Amino acid sequence: MTSEEIKSNVEKALDEIRPFLQSDGGDISLLSIEDDKLVRVQLQGACVGCSVNQMTLKSGVEMTIKKYAPQIEQVVNIEL
Repeated sequence: MTSEEIKSNVEKALDEIRPFLQSDGGDISLLSIEDDKLVRVQLQGACVGCSVNQMTLKSGVEMTIKKYAPQIEQVVNIEL
């Protein structure tokens, strides 16, 4: 799978997750994909500073991204 295909699949995963985050007043954006293994995202809105966002990131976001792009090893949230 090419880097472009991986990015496309990660975007599809985020599109699946986004409505759930938006229903809680939040959102998520893709910042970068490094070495086709590490995805950097930014949680936004109500998701920022939320005590469950690390759990959301690991269980929901990472799991969904790995479903679309199994070669992804880790998803990290970058707080700006």
